[in-house]
Order: sequence, then structure tokens, then C-alpha cells
Amino acid sequence: MNARTEPAPAGSDAIARPPLVREVLLVAGLFLVYKFGRQLATGHTGEAFHNAHRVWDLERAVRLPGEGVVQSLLLHGDGLVHIANTYYAAVHFPATAAFLVWLYLRRPAHYVWARRVLAAVTAAALVLHLLFPLAPPRMLAATGLVDTARVYGPSVYGNPATDSLSNQFAAMPSLHFGWALMVAIGLIVATRSRWRGLWLAHPLLTLLVIVGTANHYWLDAIVAAALLGLALALIRPGTPSGGTPVSLRSPHRTATTAGRAQGSLVPARRDEQALVGAGR
Repeated sequence: MNARTEPAPAGSDAIARPPLVREVLLVAGLFLVYKFGRQLATGHTGEAFHNAHRVWDLERAVRLPGEGVVQSLLLHGDGLVHIANTYYAAVHFPATAAFLVWLYLRRPAHYVWARRVLAAVTAAALVLHLLFPLAPPRMLAATGLVDTARVYGPSVYGNPATDSLSNQFAAMPSLHFGWALMVAIGLIVATRSRWRGLWLAHPLLTLLVIVGTANHYWLDAIVAAALLGLALALIRPGTPSGGTPVSLRSPHRTATTAGRAQGSLVPARRDEQALVGAGR
């Protein structure tokens, strides 16, 4: 059998790429629903602080390292803590948006899968925010942590009593960490570079930042990772027509490699027939 060397049928990525206007409206709509949903979780101050004490005590009971260990490293210099606050404030949304835009333009076969996973994780997080309001460690006096954004700047939050733009009692799970981890996983899946594992630096830095700035507990990141793992297990990347799933190992499979994989089985069948004839 002669293996063909031409690439896979042209236009497969074009078929996988959904209409741009529809995607913009869909992503914007999901974002607005999430922002509105977070507002529904406001007004539970007492419960949020009660849950914060429970989370803090649980972390100590299971001997998780104190969040103060990370913060003490940041507080060695004003410049370092300022960079951490800036990373927390400025990287979260732009990095995730850039990730989706890049997938849409360059890896459309993986775009819908990634968008669905992010939407599922965000929806699950919203439900948990409603069911389990949680004050961040920067608000809990028992932690002894500094609100680095308020002291050193920049800060994305106002006074919790008057802040109408965000729900500051929605610490668990941490979507900062959940989205950052999905960005890294998505880029690792959708690229072939031998250095693609370095994308994991983004969620690692995010984890250190959200904990060091006292915006999240360790458990907030652990729960976010668990929700992401569940979403990845349930939502598999697939072709637009719902056919064979897109490979998680190689985003650039061609007709050449597919033909070789299939052709390698044919000689085996012929060999088996020859052996059977010889036995007769």
C-alpha cells in the first residue's frame, strides 16, 4: 500500500470554527450572566465570615502550609508585592480572552472544547458561590495576613460594604486559578512544542499570587482544580459534526500519519494468511 503524503483535507479547521459574531455574543452573554449571578451572592456577610473560619480551621487541621509563608516572601520588597498585585488585577481576564481568541484563530478544532470547559467551570463556581459564600483571608483577622492590594496597590476592589461591581465574598473556588490552569492545559493540548509544558508556569504563578496577596485560601485553588478536572472528564474535544474526538496528543494529524497507522495492519493480515496456508 502506498502512503499518500498530502495533508489532511483542507478546510477541516474552517468547519470547526463557529461564526465569529455568534461566539462574541455567546461569550459576552456568559460573562454578563456570571457577573449578575455574583451579585445575587452578596449580602451574606455573617455566613461568609463563618465559612471563612471553618475553611481556615480545616486547612490547619489537615496541616496545609500557612498562606502567610507565601505572603512573607512577597513582603520582602515593595516592588515584588506590587508586581503580585498587578498580576492579580491585570492578567486574569486578558490572558483567558487571549487564549480563546488564539484558539479560535489558530486551533479552531480545540476552541469549542475549551470554551465549553471554561463555561462549565464558571457555572459550577457560580453555584458554589451562591451556596457557600466565603470571605477571603485578607478580611479574616485570624489569619494575620495583610491586604496587600489595599496597602501597596493596585487594588481592584473597593470597600466591601459599598462595592457594587464585584462580590468579594466569593472566594471559593478561585476562578483566577481555575481559568489559569485551563489556559495552560488548553495550550499544552493544542500545541506541539517540546517546551509547551512551560505554560504551567501561568497557573503556578497565579496560585502564588492569589495566596500571597491574601485573596484566596489554598482550598479555593484545590476546589477549582477539582471542578476543572471534572469538567475535563465530562467534556471531551470532538469534531464539529460530533464524530471522532480531536486527539489530545497531536493537534496536527494528517492523512499521511492516518494512512500509515491504517496501512500497518494490512501486511499483518497477509502474513497471517500465509502462515495458515503453510500449515495446511
